[in-house]
Amino acid sequence: MRRILALCVTLALLVIPTGSVAHAADTPYERGPNPSESLIEQRRGNYDIAQRSISRFSSDGFRNGTIYYPTDTSDGKFGVIAISPGYTAGESSIAWLGSRIASFGFVVVTINTTTRYDQPRQRSTQLLAALDHAMNDSVVGPLIDPERQAVMGHSMGGGGALQAAESRPEIDAVVALTPWNLKKNWDGVDAATLIIGAERDTVASVRTHSIPFYESLTQAEQRGYLELRGASHFAPNVSNTTIAKYSIAWMKRYLDNDDRYDQFLNPGPAVGYASGVSDYRLQ
Repeated sequence: MRRILALCVTLALLVIPTGSVAHAADTPYERGPNPSESLIEQRRGNYDIAQRSISRFSSDGFRNGTIYYPTDTSDGKFGVIAISPGYTAGESSIAWLGSRIASFGFVVVTINTTTRYDQPRQRSTQLLAALDHAMNDSVVGPLIDPERQAVMGHSMGGGGALQAAESRPEIDAVVALTPWNLKKNWDGVDAATLIIGAERDTVASVRTHSIPFYESLTQAEQRGYLELRGASHFAPNVSNTTIAKYSIAWMKRYLDNDDRYDQFLNPGPAVGYASGVSDYRLQ
């Protein structure tokens, strides 16, 4: 299992010739420069990216989509993340996440679901299909490490992301954005999972969705809950620095096993008006 392998690798020593300056990566998946608050809050990371369209004629299991991927492969292969929009929404509502997250060293697939009315269960299978499409793509597939898979989604897409992780143990990380699902118990998910709720969500209130989801993740490798102060259910549909910052940090830490990003998650953001966060928990 990749997680066990990565822990073993951290014990290895990198031999550096005398007089040379080099950085010994703590894990083989460490990508990019040492992170800082200013770096992780930027709209673009250190990787230039390209994108590849997925037409409805070449997709299998979802309608269509876009793959965003780093153009510099000198650091090795990348983890892959699939992202689903919410109920009645299209790919355009979550496209901003695709390019932003990819620029920090991931292959990211954003999708249009088969219909805009697909329920979480359907969105979960489409997220898995998107991961498989990217890994099998003739251009992008060779850039991907299939041992590092993750899912994200907004609203019913977030509920679908939880179901995708429950059904595919190979998924290492999940970020669910103001998630909605009639299913409330996620003790079958072992992937590290971050739930991002919105304080003023009247569609999937944190009291009936995000917080119970978080509390039920008792078997997850790690679980986190971040609540956006004063935000609505639709906060993830526009560029949002807080969402991007903590989504990237979560994926870096639990998809890439890059413990340099612990500093952003533990102890995490201060709760208050200045941070724009009304609640934060990590277990």
